[in-house]
Order: sequence, then structure tokens, then C-alpha cells
Amino acid sequence: MNTFPFSVSGQRAGRYAIGLCVVLSALAWLLMQNRAAVLPMVEAPIWHALRGGVLCALGTALGAVPVLFLRGLSQRLSDMLLGFGGGVMLAATVFSLLMPALNSAKDLGFSAWGAGFLASFGLLLGATILFGLGRLLPQQPLVVGEGSDRQTLAPRILLFVVAIVLHNIPEGMAVGVSAGAGLPGSDSLALGIALQDLPEGLIISLVLVGAGMSRGKALLIGAASGLVEPVAAVVCAWLVGVSATVLPWGLSLAAGAMLFAVTHEIIPESHAKGHATEASLGLAAGFCLMMVMDTALG
Repeated sequence: MNTFPFSVSGQRAGRYAIGLCVVLSALAWLLMQNRAAVLPMVEAPIWHALRGGVLCALGTALGAVPVLFLRGLSQRLSDMLLGFGGGVMLAATVFSLLMPALNSAKDLGFSAWGAGFLASFGLLLGATILFGLGRLLPQQPLVVGEGSDRQTLAPRILLFVVAIVLHNIPEGMAVGVSAGAGLPGSDSLALGIALQDLPEGLIISLVLVGAGMSRGKALLIGAASGLVEPVAAVVCAWLVGVSATVLPWGLSLAAGAMLFAVTHEIIPESHAKGHATEASLGLAAGFCLMMVMDTALG
């Protein structure tokens, strides 16, 4: 049995996660308040991308905080939340990833057929990559922590975390490309993605708690899962000419990874313990929530 190198206690991890939220909040506030001082040191598009990426990461971190106050998850509720998370990811696959990938490809000059084939190829490639990653991950439950703090994580949970991180990368790319290109709606895009990240942070934390992880560690991992967004945003703002070309590929790759994780791991697991109806209702509710947020805020 393999050991996952993460032995921080649950209470300490919770303090770290709350500290991360405070740091991200302070950084976002400083970026807002000290625009005149920051802009001379960095190019304006990169500054806008950094500000938007930090805002998105903050949304993910704040969304994970309520996991500290939700107690006593029954198996029924755990399966419902797992289904809810799957529904959110399915809606994100369609409305946050595939549709923007198609539109981005058309903006690059592809015909409707060409954009469809590009997105389809990227989706299949993303699913294949995640399948290969799943084969590389340990097939036995991983041990988390040491001594009395030892817990186990199923491989499906690792795939779920990886899928959400992959989903956050193209979101950061979108913020960076929008800021780098100087689009007038770049700030609104960043705010919309940050609001969408609120339930994602909570979902990943709740799923980890349902899998047996302590609330502090689940909060820390949920909060940290959004840190890829400011990195991706800054890199893509700096390489806006290249990232604008590869954006539809990145979006469709993430869509394929998300679709594979939900259909191959999350849905079967949520139906495996006799609560298929609750899991399906949770999936429908999660899908509707993310659909409304994507269409209203996107």
C-alpha cells in the first residue's frame, strides 16, 4: 500500500487553509488598491490577468470554507453530494468548456464543421489522457497521514481532484487571454469565473470529507485547487498570441478529462451503495445550478 506524503493534522491544515484565504483576500485587495504602484512594474495586461486569476483562486478558497461547519455526512448524503458534484462538472463540461472551445475555434477562422471536429478530437484526447493518468495512479486506497491521523483515499477521489484542477487551468487561460487581448469584458469574465468557483471549492472539499479525509485537510486541498488559475492567467497573458491559438485545445482537453472522470468514476460510485435515486437527483440539481451560473454570468 502506498503512502501519500501529507501528514499535516486536520486542525493545522484548517488553519493553513484559512490563512490561504486571508492571504488571497489581502493580495486581491492590494492589487485593487495599488494599481498605480503596480502598473509601472508590470505590463497592464499581465497585471489584469494576475488580478483576475487571484480573484478566481479566492472564489475557490472561500467556497471550500463551509466544509468546516457541515457535520455528520451520512452515506445517503455523501452519495447525493457526489452526484451533485458530478452534475456540476457535467454542466461545466458543456457550458464552461465545450461551448467556449467551439466559439474560440470559430473566432480563429475554423468553420462550424472544423470547430466541431477540433473540439471532438480535443475531448477524446483529454479523456484518453485522464484514463492514462488513472492507470498510473495506485489502484489501491492511498494512506493519508500517520498514526491515529491515518486515513485512506480511493483512486476515484484522486481522479476527481485531478479533473477539477484540469478544469481550473483553462479557466485561468481564458482570464489570461481575455486580459492579454485587452477585451472590454475581461473583468466581468474573471468575476463570473470566480463566482462559478465558489461551489467547486465546496464540492471538492465535501467529496474529500465524504471519502474519509479530515475537514481541515479537505479545506486545504479544496482551497489550493484554484491556485493554478492565477498561474495560468499570467502565463497566457504573457503569451497571448500563442495561448489564443491553443485556447480551444485547452478547453476541449479539459472537457474530455472532466467528462471521463464524471462518467467513469463519479456516477458509478455514487450509485454503488443503494442511493442511486438520491445521487441522480443530486446530479440534476448540480447540473442546473452550474448551467444557470454559466449562462447567467458567462
